[in-house]
Parts: sequence; structure tokens; C-alpha cells
Amino acid sequence: MITTDSKKTTYVEAGVEALREEMSRDESVFYIGQGIGPRGGNFAQTRGLWKEFGDHRLRDTGICELGATGIAIGAAMAGSRAIVDEVFLDFILEAMTQVIQQAANVHYSSDGKIKVPVVIRGAMGAVRSAGSHHSHAFYAWFAQTPGLKVVVPSTPYDVKGLLKTAIRDDGPVLFIEHKALYNTKGEIPTGEYTIPFGQARIRREGTDVTLIAVGKMVQQAVDAAEILQQEGLSVEVIDPRTIVPLDRKALSASISKTGRVAVVDEAPASCGFAAEVFAIACEDCFDDLDSPPLRICSLAAPNPFSPVLEDQMIPSVERIVSEIRRAFGA
Repeated sequence: MITTDSKKTTYVEAGVEALREEMSRDESVFYIGQGIGPRGGNFAQTRGLWKEFGDHRLRDTGICELGATGIAIGAAMAGSRAIVDEVFLDFILEAMTQVIQQAANVHYSSDGKIKVPVVIRGAMGAVRSAGSHHSHAFYAWFAQTPGLKVVVPSTPYDVKGLLKTAIRDDGPVLFIEHKALYNTKGEIPTGEYTIPFGQARIRREGTDVTLIAVGKMVQQAVDAAEILQQEGLSVEVIDPRTIVPLDRKALSASISKTGRVAVVDEAPASCGFAAEVFAIACEDCFDDLDSPPLRICSLAAPNPFSPVLEDQMIPSVERIVSEIRRAFGA
């Protein structure tokens, strides 16, 4: 909860603050990745930290996601608290065997004897027509892997509190940020705080429709809800914040209250996060549903370079408003 002792900062700087505080607090925390040393990262996500902590705590790597991720996982198994930056989440695919086969399995396979306190950080999503190789939003892939936690913060407050929690966690955490959010601003406490995993946040209260959104889509959902409110439809917006663990209780409570649910997701609809929410709605809230659930997702196509086509592909505020009007009779 944000108190009067707070300040306004950007999404990216909130992450830098979390790193600075945790690296100062615990000497076993170290960070590796491409361009995260003197240059401060592609998105300024480590700006200023190399000067404070030096090469032995913040080390640039070559362009080899497989190698860097393997090093971080091995170091975590040996007793460090490691953070590896894939920079663009898209290129974590080069390291999937390390993430899925090793990091996610080691604790179980060792009968609990080996911990893997590693944070695997990456920037997802479409921004400035980056094309099909730098725009994916496939966080839901990792949610299907037992042993991994998946965090997708949408505000500066959540970035700082959840990143600190991720670094202190004794297991592997995918920490996924949206590139389009890095320069957005919000209030964060001036004092120490963390945010527990598995606690969704009600970003806007409502009574007629539950709108569940992740990452950049959270603000899109809030903006759409404000428009619909003027038309007489009260929309509640829920931000899960963590996909694994998922706050099923909060989602179910909201869906049962409103009787209608829509999910806004930058990933395609097929086999995605929206489908998991729909399963929860049917299992927990079936008797409370007044209409079928609605998926408002990106079109099932590679991300285009063309700005016009990209705008058509990704859910917009206008599209969210239009589809909710059509589905729920507003």
C-alpha cells in the first residue's frame, strides 16, 4: 500500500532502485547480461549500477543467451543469488533448455537439496514497430512449467516490490517487463517494501464486468473502463501481477461479483493466459456467470513491422470498448 511517504518515479527507475537496494543488502546478488555494465542496458534497466558495484557484481556478457543463462543458474545452485538479463524476452528461446530442463527441475530432482535462486529478466511486447523478432509476449509459455514463477508487473510500484521479492526467492523466477512501460510514471513508497507473489491487485472497482489484464494491457483496460463508465457500464479491472502463482481467489471473487468476465492479453488467444482464466471462471463461478467469457487478444499472426498493421493486431482501448459493448450489451 502506498503511503504519504512516497515519490513519483518511472517504471525503469523503480527496477534500478530495487536492484541497488538488494545488491547493497546482500553481497551474494550479482547481475549478468548483454550491455548491462557501463552502458546501463538497452532500456537503462541497470543505469548507474556498474559504477557502484563494479565488474565483479555487474558483468557484461557476449551475445549468447544460452551461455549466460547457464552461468546464472549454475551460480545460483552454488550459493549465489543470480540475475540474468535476456534483454529482449524473445531471445530467451536460445536458452530454453537451461530454463525448462535445468532451472525448473533441479530443486525437485535433488529432493530439495539444491536451491536455484535465479531471476531471469526480459522485456516483452510490441513497441515502435520492432517487428516479429523483438515483440513477443509469450509469458504464458513459462506458466505451464512446474517449478517456475512468472511475474509480469504493470506499474513502478509493482516493479520495485516484486523484483525485490524475486531476488529473495529461493527458486527460479521469470521477471517479465513490458518495453512500452519503461518510461511510464507512478508513485512508490520512499521506504523499504516488498510485494508477496500471488496477490492480484484491483486496479479499478466495478460491478457489471470483470476485466482481467496483464502488463501494458492493464492501463489499456483501465482507460477502456473509464469510457464504458460514462456509458453506464461499471467495469472492474484486475491485475494478477504474478501469473505463477496466480491469485485464483481474487479472480474468482470478482467474476462471481460481476457475473461477466473478459481478458485482455497481448498474446494470441489460442492456448494462452485467457484460457486459464476461463477455466477458473467455469470451475469456480459457473453458476454466477451471466454470459460467456470474452477474449480480447492479439491476432494470431507474427508481429508486423508496419505501424498500421501492428496497431490493428494489438488490443487497443477502442477495441476493448467495442468488444465489451458488443458482448455485454452496453
